[in-house]
Amino acid sequence: MARKIGSRYTAHQILGRGSAGTVWLGEGPEGPVAIKLLREDLASDQELVGRFVQERTALLGLEHPHVVSVRDLVVDGNDLALVMDLVRGTDLRTRLDRERRLAPEAAVAVVADIADGLAAAHAAGVVHRDVKPENVLLDMQGPLGPGGSHRALLTDFGVAKLIDTPRRTRTTKIIGTPDYLAPEIVEGLPPRAAVDIYALATVLYELLAGFTPFGGGHPGAVLRRHVTETVVPLPGIPDELWQLIVQCLAKAPASRLRASELGARLRELLPMLAGMPPLDVDEPDAEQAEDTTEEPAASPAPAGEPVRRRGAVPLVPGAKPADSNRDTHTSMRVPAPDELAGGARGTARAPRASGAPRPGSARNRAAARRRRLALGAGAVALVAAIGVGTWLATGGDEAGADPQDTRNSAPASP
Repeated sequence: MARKIGSRYTAHQILGRGSAGTVWLGEGPEGPVAIKLLREDLASDQELVGRFVQERTALLGLEHPHVVSVRDLVVDGNDLALVMDLVRGTDLRTRLDRERRLAPEAAVAVVADIADGLAAAHAAGVVHRDVKPENVLLDMQGPLGPGGSHRALLTDFGVAKLIDTPRRTRTTKIIGTPDYLAPEIVEGLPPRAAVDIYALATVLYELLAGFTPFGGGHPGAVLRRHVTETVVPLPGIPDELWQLIVQCLAKAPASRLRASELGARLRELLPMLAGMPPLDVDEPDAEQAEDTTEEPAASPAPAGEPVRRRGAVPLVPGAKPADSNRDTHTSMRVPAPDELAGGARGTARAPRASGAPRPGSARNRAAARRRRLALGAGAVALVAAIGVGTWLATGGDEAGADPQDTRNSAPASP
């Protein structure tokens, strides 16, 4: 059913839903548009509405081939909406759900596009703060790029900043999506351009591997890993590409590349990636030893029901199952320093070649138990052999003695 959005736009049908609002296919004076209608609780917040209007100039002025342009901002009664260019295609999350991972050439081409868009935004003083596959759109109408990739555009600029008002978040809340949060955000520092680079490098890792480097399990454990754990190499990719990912996932923001540098470096690597198939690596096991005290393990799904993907743990009690830790929420608590210091377990989430057990997994532990039992049985046999040899060496002279002799040697009764 159509609905009016302000005096200039009409929303016809829902294209999708996100944590911040609903996206509609709409019509405006210049033709089809996408209208992101923000949640009603956001529209009723007068402080946020004022911030929304203040950001108008910055958002409307951000134009780049790899950024979904905002055409208008509408504040009308209970409606708070961003009117954006309509991209004929799908989002990167949908493609990942369908294909699980991309070939390296296509993955790098997509991320290079987004890096170029971020470079333009950062030059204009705008930090995205929520870079993730859900916020990357793929234009299916344009020509194909390297590796058969579609042109990628970054959307939802400014939404995280709009929602992040001091009254809403204070100093104990985090804006963002756990899998993609830079360590400095987890530690309560203000977000700068480097947080977008960290998130984009996480997206690149996910496109290559099919899973994020620090995701999985309870959101608190995910946040802790960002601060305490180091990323482990993905088998099968060129060292030049891996070193680029490592640099952009550095814990220190100053060690990361700038968006313009990242885009240029990625495009330089495209020729060496041509023709490479998607990686063949296994996702780390869902069971995480450090998570068991925070979130009980889920029971196996009944036959016929879809298995929930690793990491689909609601941040808000009572949230719908689809509302996973990849969504944006304002209710995440900043972990205390002692919590961040106590959770690291080295490289427990190391990816591995397909078929190889992950260190610490149930399969790996079972193999270790079998090895210990085999070693124990061998040790018992060795000790027994040594004992027999010793008895033969020391008891040979008595071997032919009459057994009665031992009884006759007992002291007589009084």
